[in-house]
Amino acid sequence: MSRRERFGPVVRLKGMRSLRIAATALIVCAALAACGGQEAGNGPTDPTPTGAPTVTDLPTPDPTGSVTPPTDPADPVDPTAPVSPPVTKRPASPSATAGSMLTGTVESGVEPGCLLLDGYLLLGGPRDIITEGARVTVTGRPEPGMLTTCQQGIPFLVTTAKRA
Repeated sequence: MSRRERFGPVVRLKGMRSLRIAATALIVCAALAACGGQEAGNGPTDPTPTGAPTVTDLPTPDPTGSVTPPTDPADPVDPTAPVSPPVTKRPASPSATAGSMLTGTVESGVEPGCLLLDGYLLLGGPRDIITEGARVTVTGRPEPGMLTTCQQGIPFLVTTAKRA
């Protein structure tokens, strides 16, 4: 039995090559169509979904010569109004204010080297006195906005420490 009888007519490679080229072209066209909605930053852009002006919109000059900043309809705050000071988070304990004193037993934190006392993360101070399990009295001040690697407790900057 000959090969032609077993497998039927031989498909020419030229036809397969055309099929591969067509498939590649189709994939490239699909990729370009997917990117077609993205603009390269040339020309005007559509407004945001909320209808607010885009970041590239410039302030419009006032006939008097002053500049009026763009406003966001979603945020009705007057840009010329005075800004109130930010609200800071209060310490967990009312006794822990600036120049405050904490007394208690030092506990180990979840991270290595982190020591806690009544919900405060003790930073600084003599480490020979401030050890895990020691009953101490520390003075210092809380720093609720300070970032630490301990990920727990309100940071408390220790100025002095003594065994209780």
